[in-house]
Amino acid sequence: MADAFAPRPGTAPVPDAASGIPHPAGEASVPSAGSAPWGHDELGTIYDYIRIAAFSLDEDGLISQWSSRAEQFFGLSAEDVIGCDPVTTFAPREQWRHGRERMTEILAGKEWVGTAPYRDSDGEERLAELYLMPAEGADGRSGVVCMAVDLRKLRTLETEIAASEAIFGQAPTGFVLFDQDGRIQRVNDSFAAGLGLDAATLVGLTVHELMPAKDAARVSRSLAEVLRTGDPVVDLNFAGELPSRPGRRRWSISLYRLLSAADRPMGVAGQIVDVTGRARAERDAASARRSLALLNEASRHIGSTLDLETTARELLDVTVPGFCDVATVDLYNAVLTADAEGRQVDDGDGSGELRRVASASTVHHEGTPTPAPEVGGTFCYPPRSPYAKALRTGRSLTLSGPGNPDPNPLIHSAIVIPIVAREKVLGLVQLSRAKGSEPFDTRDVAIATELVARAAVCIDNARLYRREHERALILQRSLLPPGNPAASGLEIACRYRPAGSGTQVGGDWFDVIPLPGNRTALVVGDVMGRGLRAAVAMGQLRTAVRTLAMLDLDPAEVLTQLDEIARGLSADPDSDDGESAELYLATCVYAVYDAVTMRCTIANAGHLPPVLVDPAAGGPTPALMLDVPEGVPLGVGGEPFEEVTVDIPDGALIGLYTDGLVESRKHHLEEGLTALRTALGSADRPLEALCDQLLTELDPHYGEDDVALLMARIFALPSNSVGDWVLPSEPTSVARARELACGWLAACGLDELCDTVELLVSELATNALRHGRGDIRLRLLRDSVLVCEVWDNGYAQPRQRRARDTDEGGRGLQLVSLLADRWGSRRTPSGKAVWFELALPA
Repeated sequence: MADAFAPRPGTAPVPDAASGIPHPAGEASVPSAGSAPWGHDELGTIYDYIRIAAFSLDEDGLISQWSSRAEQFFGLSAEDVIGCDPVTTFAPREQWRHGRERMTEILAGKEWVGTAPYRDSDGEERLAELYLMPAEGADGRSGVVCMAVDLRKLRTLETEIAASEAIFGQAPTGFVLFDQDGRIQRVNDSFAAGLGLDAATLVGLTVHELMPAKDAARVSRSLAEVLRTGDPVVDLNFAGELPSRPGRRRWSISLYRLLSAADRPMGVAGQIVDVTGRARAERDAASARRSLALLNEASRHIGSTLDLETTARELLDVTVPGFCDVATVDLYNAVLTADAEGRQVDDGDGSGELRRVASASTVHHEGTPTPAPEVGGTFCYPPRSPYAKALRTGRSLTLSGPGNPDPNPLIHSAIVIPIVAREKVLGLVQLSRAKGSEPFDTRDVAIATELVARAAVCIDNARLYRREHERALILQRSLLPPGNPAASGLEIACRYRPAGSGTQVGGDWFDVIPLPGNRTALVVGDVMGRGLRAAVAMGQLRTAVRTLAMLDLDPAEVLTQLDEIARGLSADPDSDDGESAELYLATCVYAVYDAVTMRCTIANAGHLPPVLVDPAAGGPTPALMLDVPEGVPLGVGGEPFEEVTVDIPDGALIGLYTDGLVESRKHHLEEGLTALRTALGSADRPLEALCDQLLTELDPHYGEDDVALLMARIFALPSNSVGDWVLPSEPTSVARARELACGWLAACGLDELCDTVELLVSELATNALRHGRGDIRLRLLRDSVLVCEVWDNGYAQPRQRRARDTDEGGRGLQLVSLLADRWGSRRTPSGKAVWFELALPA
């Protein structure tokens, strides 16, 4: 029976290379190597993907041949089935009758294709699709060639093929299949349409025939690597131009290896996506992130100070080179030099005078940076220029190409942005990009406008601050003594250093007040607080001190009256928050130095003690803190002030200062006082140099607090500069006073003043004798002017009045007022002294 299935010449079955199952005659055979498809070096067939069995029946319908795939399919060996009836062997009993009827038809020569149930090698009932084909052997005996396919596997394969075809054919992205030699085997329509070529034209080509050499080499290496390792490559990017689509495009290709059912490499599949739009979106997103980062940096960096020039430089630090290559900031000259009332910055046509306050450039030409525009120069833009238009309209302009008026040939794009704050144009910012950089687009203009708008607020704040600062400094200077004031018997040097924050003015003050009788009041005070309000309070207190000093009150009494004034200022009925009560708390030292007696009387209101330097004193340092009762600050009230009198030797040095000189966050007050005494160990230096040395050594943390420093060096008056006599209270003393005065003037070489002094001394001595009591004291002092004093024990102060024609007296003080340069009276411990001054002869 086996001979019945012997193949006929020309129709011999060809065994399957993988399974050894013969293909029936007339079916496609495995192509030769010359026409082998992709993946041909390790042949694979459709049978690798489905369950299939092949066997033969003889003319009696019994199994005559059984393949190895049939053994795997049914789980039965050839010994178990050869010679058996296939119907009773494989079909369920209820199907036997129907199966025999079909078998009869097939043995009669009818080909049959259909489905039939069966049990697989695991005993599970399945459904198979059967292909039964009658055949005739060389000996003329008939038989049947049978093929069985698992229907579930077949339907799964059909579904997968249909899905693959749908994805491959209908997907909007490009798909391409490469064989193991890197040649294209198949592409979908999207891939071919993207290249603008026919799909059939692409088959058989390599990437080297489609792409530039550099990109082709990358893709070729990736193909080989994916085929060798099986690791996919995702988002391999390359760019190029297509003849069918203008402009440069960008693609992303992902590669993965194709395997057969037996896990044999067959080739590489690639998916290509045009990411030109995505790349553009990514660039836009990156540009937006850079813009946000730029604005964030601007918010942190611009406006760190209230200085106009520094704020302008901070704007350029942010924009160059991150945003542009060249940048300049120009401000109207009136913005930089506005007076207290402010001035119009421009006439309205944009041609007002500007000053360049900042510039930056990273453009290089022939190996050297392009010279930056000169900073500090003033200029005007022509009325018809785009710069003047931007200033006039307050709107930004973009200058590029032939319309760019920049004389620098390397600049090809620029933005001109006016600096506008509080509806006022303050100046102009120009941002430029050189050749090689992308020109400014709409987004760049918006970012630049926002940057300048933020900087404009800071610049305007700096402008307002500068105006207020100038006003505050004018006030501050008006409240402090001009230069180093002169005083009798004293060499004076002073320093004032405001704190480095706020308006740079504060409540520290010093003053030197000349008093009658070659005396000088030295004052140092400190209003609690800082800034303009403290300066105003300081001015009020300083004015009050000068007024009280002119009354020639004792130092303790001056502080008592000043305390009342400060308390009255603090009790401002218009104040709702109580700030004025704190504002007018102050400390103060008031000292009066008498150049004749070389004594200094000091009273203290909560201030640091004065320092005295005696070069003749022994010890490690000649400086010592004077033991002066501290007292309470001004404005507190309720406590009396005490005063002490100190004899000061010739050549000694006395210093008054505020706490900013010796106290800071870095060290305690005691450490600062010790450092001050140490620094004054070399007090023999010139006073000006000594003051600079103290500020340098004791105030290393400049700006923490205001500093006021008043240094005075004592020198004794010449022995012949004072004439002092006591006369009895009798009429002859008037003549004696005239005689003594003229004799002293002659001895001093001041004969020219003799007549005037004789007359005025006579008037004052007569008044002392008539209106006073006790002895009369006559004192003449020669210094920068001639001072004559007449003392008596009466407390009634003289008062100048206008005498009537019928009065016999009352004209003496009028005569004194007419002949003397200055005159006045002051109280003494035992009465009063009336004095007058005359200028010395040239």
